[in-house]
Amino acid sequence: MFKKILIANRGEIALRIQRACQELGVKAVMVYSEADRDAKYVKLAEEAVCIGPAPSPLSYLNMPAIISAAEVTDAEAIHPGYGFLSENADFAERVQKSGFEFIGPTPDAIRIMGDKVAAKQAMVQAGVPCVPGSEGALPDDPVQIGRIARAVGYPVIIKAAGGGGGRGMRVVHTEAALINAVQTTKSEAAAAFGNPSVYLEKFLQNPRHIEIQVLADKHRNAVYLGERDCSMQRRHQKVIEEAPAPGIPRRLIERIGERCVAACKKIGYRGAGTFEFLFENGEFYFIEMNTRVQVEHPVTEWITGIDIVRTQIMVAAGEKLPFTQRQIELRGHAIECRINAEDAYKFTPSPGRVTMWHPPGGPGVRVDSHVYTNYYVPPNYDSMIGKIITHGDTREQALARMRTALAETVVEGIQTNIPLHREMLVDAKFVTGGTSIHYLEEWLEQHKR
Repeated sequence: MFKKILIANRGEIALRIQRACQELGVKAVMVYSEADRDAKYVKLAEEAVCIGPAPSPLSYLNMPAIISAAEVTDAEAIHPGYGFLSENADFAERVQKSGFEFIGPTPDAIRIMGDKVAAKQAMVQAGVPCVPGSEGALPDDPVQIGRIARAVGYPVIIKAAGGGGGRGMRVVHTEAALINAVQTTKSEAAAAFGNPSVYLEKFLQNPRHIEIQVLADKHRNAVYLGERDCSMQRRHQKVIEEAPAPGIPRRLIERIGERCVAACKKIGYRGAGTFEFLFENGEFYFIEMNTRVQVEHPVTEWITGIDIVRTQIMVAAGEKLPFTQRQIELRGHAIECRINAEDAYKFTPSPGRVTMWHPPGGPGVRVDSHVYTNYYVPPNYDSMIGKIITHGDTREQALARMRTALAETVVEGIQTNIPLHREMLVDAKFVTGGTSIHYLEEWLEQHKR
């Protein structure tokens, strides 16, 4: 096991990893920007290093500063958390070349799965079902592009090969709009991701977003930890997640889970990862793989009893997975609400001083947050300030506990999206379960404030 790990992230995930290190008896080095000087995890840290001013490119995206911090503190490994540099293959490579262990997949695996075209080709070879679409990146010839789109059938969606997080996508309903959409997406992709390649897929009309959590070690062992339903989204950003997914037969989950495990072994994957699928009419269609820990990992931790972050660290240190597929059992149901510092219905960011922070408690309630009373939410980063997760023997009990938890939560001084969560938790269709990825946006359109 490592003696010291540097945590190259901020917010609730930095605190989450710090706690895992403490449990393992590993010293944690926290890096922080000037805007995060008063963060809880910095105050609790045995060692902390300021790596630059508030803007991300000058701090949390500053590779030389992070690696220098690892060098001066004698860290042995770097945990990237999620976001920032967590899926940057060049960073993973620089970490390794500098003599540190990258707590995540190999740079090659990150590159394959980070390029959506390469990822899709790898999944086809591994037997993982994919959305019908172009074989590889679209050609430059408009006639060929039109032929591909007609073969797939409208509507289609144009996606950036290097995209992610809901960016670099455009839905096309008619042939007349196709070529302009392709050129626009290419330009946006080149500017945003440094990669102008785009590909085309069938646009599924009313799918759910289902993902499979996997863990793999350096000894070619891999398992899947059930599934999560992340269909409650706004602009491709997840708002509420739950596990397991309501109403999907276990035999379908087992079949797709086994294929994900086989894919991990085929590409030599290691660490934590998530296969993301669209699910429609009883069929799974692969869309992408996230080569890192997910924001929503707590719901899986709760139903499996497996600490995903702790396991990440253990397998990075060379240990074998401490469990087999047969030993993994799903117990009960878990739901997560992301708490954001923003207007609940207009979604405008609401940074500022938190004058009162009173998180919920009670049976089956978990709060992952770095916030405290008098904490200042900086305007420089993502608006998420925490997550409330509840667990119950049944989905109904988990929902009831979440309603109580949201009612107990007090956040003053800034706006949050808690009022929206409270409405969703009593919405008839959400309570029934199985809503599509479009449901929340349609609901918001009908309930404009």
